[in-house]
Parts: sequence; C-alpha cells; structure tokens
Amino acid sequence: MAVTESPVAPTSVHEGILRRQSQRESAARTYARSLPIVPVRARGLTIEGADGRRYLDCLSGAGTLALGHNHPVVLEAIRKVIDSGAPLHVLDLATPVKDAFTTELFATLPAGLADDARIQFCGPAGTDAVEAALTLVRTATGRSGLLAFTGAYHGMTAGALAASGGAQDVRVTRLPYPYDYRCPFGIGGQRGAELAARWAENLLDDPKAGLPAPGGMILEPVQGEGGVIPAPDAWMRRMRALTADRSVPLIADEVQTGVGRTGAFWAVEHSGIVPDVMIMSKAIGGSLPLAVIVYRSALDQWRPGAHAGTFRGNQLAMAAGAATLAYVRENRLAERAATLGARMLGRLQGLAAAHPCVGDVRGRGLMLGVELVRPEGEPAPTSDREDARSGDASPVPGAGAPPADPKLAVAVRRECLRRGLIVELGGRHNAVVRLLPPLILTDEQAEAVLDRFADALAAAERAAPHPDDPAGLG
Repeated sequence: MAVTESPVAPTSVHEGILRRQSQRESAARTYARSLPIVPVRARGLTIEGADGRRYLDCLSGAGTLALGHNHPVVLEAIRKVIDSGAPLHVLDLATPVKDAFTTELFATLPAGLADDARIQFCGPAGTDAVEAALTLVRTATGRSGLLAFTGAYHGMTAGALAASGGAQDVRVTRLPYPYDYRCPFGIGGQRGAELAARWAENLLDDPKAGLPAPGGMILEPVQGEGGVIPAPDAWMRRMRALTADRSVPLIADEVQTGVGRTGAFWAVEHSGIVPDVMIMSKAIGGSLPLAVIVYRSALDQWRPGAHAGTFRGNQLAMAAGAATLAYVRENRLAERAATLGARMLGRLQGLAAAHPCVGDVRGRGLMLGVELVRPEGEPAPTSDREDARSGDASPVPGAGAPPADPKLAVAVRRECLRRGLIVELGGRHNAVVRLLPPLILTDEQAEAVLDRFADALAAAERAAPHPDDPAGLG
C-alpha cells in the first residue's frame, strides 16, 4: 500500500527557514533579528509570509520601494529588457537603457543643476556613492577635510562611516544638526537652528579652530536613521550660503529622501537650494540595486578609474529605475506624499496628546517618526513660538526632554508585527518608530496602518512597567 506523505505545514516551513538562517548567517544581520518573517509573495503595500500571514509593509526596503512591491510598471520594464536579448552586464559602457535612465533622471533634477550636471554610476549600494562623492570633492578642491553632522548616517564603508554620527576620523569635523526636540543648545525652534548655523559659520571662519581644510560638507535634508529629523528650510539655506561663500562643495545625501519620499521629488527642493553634489540610491533603482552621484561639471576633475567598480551597469535596475522615476513624476506622487503624509502626521500627533509615552511626532511627506520616551519627572515646557517649518505651536523641551525609551520602542515594533504591520526603529537612542510606506499608499491603507499602530502603541504601553513598579509586580 502506497504511503501518501502529508504536506508540510506552512508554519514548519517558516520556522525551518528561520532556524537555518540563524545557524548559517552572520551575527551582523539586522532586520532579520527584529522581523522574524519569511516573505514569499508581495504586491504593493502587502507582504505574505511563508506561514500564510500578511503584513502591511511600512519599511519599504528602508525606503527603497517608492512604488511598493512588484509594481506593474517596474515588472514590465524588467521583462522588456530580458525579452530584448540585451546584455545584462556591461560594466560602464553606454547602452540605450542607460541613456533612457539618465535622460529621465536629469528631467527630475532641481533647476540649476540639470543643465550643468555630470553623472557617475557607482557600485550598487548608496554607501559606494557616498565614497564617490567624497573622492570627487576632495580631488576637485585638493582639501581632505570634511564637514559632517551629528546624528548623520551615510553608509557602512570606511569613508561613509567616518562621515556618520558616532564615528571618529581626524579629517571629519562634526557640526550640530538642528534637532528641535532634543536641541543641543536647549532651546529648539528657529532660535536653536540659528545657533547651529552660527556655530558652523564661526568654526569655518576661526583661524584657530584647528579645522582641517574642508573639501566638502555632507548633509541629509532629513536625517533618516538619525530619527526622522527634517532640517529647517532656513537652516538649509544658511548651509548653502556659507559653503558657497567659502568655495566648499555642498553634498546632499538624498539616498533615502529622494524620488518623492518627503513630498517633493528631491528633499532639497523644500528649501529651494541647489547643492553641488547629490547622492542617490534606493528608490532610483525601482527596487533593484543602483547608486549614482550627480554633480556640477566644474567638479569633474578626477582621472579615469578614480572611482570604478564592476557592477556599475545594472541594466535591469536602470530600466526599473527609469520606469519608477517616470511614474512618480507623471502621477505627481510627490504631491500625493505631501498631502497624505500631512494627514497621517496629524493623526499621529493626536496619539501624542493621548499617550504620554509619545515625546515627539515629526516627519515630511511619507517619512514619519514617533519618538518614544519615559514621561516621568517634570513635563517638558511648551512655548507659543511659531515652529520654524510648519508654523504650528510645538513643545520646546530641548535639553529637558524626557529620556528616550528604546525598550518601549522595541515593544511597539513587536506589537505592530503581531498586528501585521512592519515598522522599523531609528534615532539617537533607537527609540524612534519609523514609518516609510510606499508612495502608492491609498487613503484606506493609511488608515489601516495608523489603526494598527495606535493599537500596538496602546498594548505596549499597557504592558510596560510603571515607574513606581519597575519590576512589574503590580
């Protein structure tokens, strides 16, 4: 008699894959530790795991998936290249696919840059584009110093890490980044941003500051990993003016903020500035690996091979990227992100009013962050001042902000996952819950995301031990 094998339960497949990953992969893995899921299918905002569960993905490949998972225009562009018989690996040779991508990318650039721009195709990751940008400006200026900012994140290679907050490099001078909620000057708002700008200006002009001659300044228009901190527009204009006046190239890292994420096609457009160099990756590849820098032609002084790499000609990524850029531009998804993001921000601010553990809510477009705190002690002072960006009255706790609560943030992320919502953490103390939904998010999906987040926040807050009962003994 034949024995029929019973089908393997989805849960067993799911658990087996996770177990083998834990046994085989390195201790350096990150997202896999906090998100124990095994994606097998995905479309738009939704991921389905090997265990049959479905999730709303508000991580979006760390901001890579502007159009969500497997968007039809992206799949069509990829299939077209495959079916054409075109070579998939061409180093940095010219191809029709590359030409179409470059043309579409240049059509989206800020006015004042596109007409005089050069493009360098880098290795497949954004961190390689950061390295290229640093090499470019140091070569053009003959100066090895670099101006960077506290809280920054620019990648994981040596030069990118040196420019990121928390690293040490004698050539890098760290400047204060305006952080309204935890202002380094204890003031916040427009005044805090003004002091940050004045600090940078005085340091540059002080002959006794011990400042290595800067070859460039690198900044994020919105710090992502640093805690979703939008730079005030006036401060951005000050950085542009002081670098231009001193012939210091300004590098804008738009790896996570680009392609409509913040409510403008490029985040620098909020302040109206035109940087000398723009670093781009993530969404420009339409979900596939691609990284470039675009810069003023006057900086194009490096020699052939000054920054090279084998995988600079990813034809599938260029096709997917061109399709994504065109779709975002033609369907005005940046404007959509601004409108929907403002609505979501308003509802998150309503949660802040009801939950003392929510210290601050901030963001731009569909790049949102909720900073969680331990609200014991005196409440943070408030002010009726006009916020430098939105004009809304907001708290100015500065140095008196409640302590961050990374444990609660981990609990909120866990409760979100239980409810089928994928979020990630960031911030100085890893206590900021970050929401990066795709730009094709519908109104109904946005409400579902916020409902699940609100429910998860309440559950995590209820389970957290009371300050007077830290052991949870009741």
